[in-house]
Amino acid sequence: MMRISKRRFRNIKDWVKFALAIACVIVFIVFFIFNIYSPVRKPISVVVPRGASVTGMTNYLYKNNIIKSKSLFYFSIRLNGGQIQAGEYEVPRGAGVWTVASMLSKGRVATTTITIPEGYTIVQIKNLLMNTPYLTGDVDCNKDVPVCNLHDGDIFPDTYRIARGTTRLAVLDLARKKMVDVKKSFDGAKYPMPLKNWEEVMVLASIVQKETPLKREMPIVASVYLNRLNINMRLQSCPTVIYPLTKFEGDMHGEPLLSGHLKIDSPYNTYTHNGLPPHPIANVGIDAIRAVLKPANTKYLFFVADGKGGHKFSKDYSEHQKNHDAWREIKKELNK
Repeated sequence: MMRISKRRFRNIKDWVKFALAIACVIVFIVFFIFNIYSPVRKPISVVVPRGASVTGMTNYLYKNNIIKSKSLFYFSIRLNGGQIQAGEYEVPRGAGVWTVASMLSKGRVATTTITIPEGYTIVQIKNLLMNTPYLTGDVDCNKDVPVCNLHDGDIFPDTYRIARGTTRLAVLDLARKKMVDVKKSFDGAKYPMPLKNWEEVMVLASIVQKETPLKREMPIVASVYLNRLNINMRLQSCPTVIYPLTKFEGDMHGEPLLSGHLKIDSPYNTYTHNGLPPHPIANVGIDAIRAVLKPANTKYLFFVADGKGGHKFSKDYSEHQKNHDAWREIKKELNK
């Protein structure tokens, strides 16, 4: 059996060490070139149009000093699948050619967050989207599709994370579909008397939503209006007056609601019309819906602001009048 001398064995070990060192240097150089060395000195937005070719985007990135080597970018794209995806990308400071290629290949587009507040009307939501950057297109359309024919109650207020460049109509449709899913989640729910269907639940939930921002109060407010409906007493809800008064925007923009406003001729005005308004007066969150479906068990018929962000509730008018007088005094102090 052939024996290897100790000196030759040491030479082999030295060569292995040398080879490993060279390999490490090569790996470091490749890693440096691909992912550490970068001409990007600050975050930059890159838009890949639909149908854009790898060649076209490579030339664009090279021309705008986002990559330093076309061939390395081509090679990186090939290792990531060979394709690029349309969208808007936020290339971070210090991004190497491999990072840029990986982002474009895997579609890691830049995103933005949009919060639709509970109680907003369709008018307010559309204004919000028109003033939101990173979105595209208009909020109105003329086609015979649901997103072109939205009404209050159709949208689910929530926080939505979407890709930059998304159309505003797509955002509206996303929020509309979310409300469809919410409605399905309540299939089989029992409607409290005298409500007969989901539409009436949504109408009352929209009033509750506009009357109080407090989750703990919503079932009590819902009970007040249900108690009134059950004895055929008018709801006399101020938000139902503000809604038509502001051309369905639902916001007085700091202007006071005067006694003369309560006489506005509108089917939404619950001071002059019995029962519920014909449609919801806002878009509602889950808490308002649950409050209507599971109202508090009370005999309250009245409520008024308490000056602390909540309300005082009462069973009869005399008690309500005392609470109302107290609220007037609070308002005087606030006005001072």
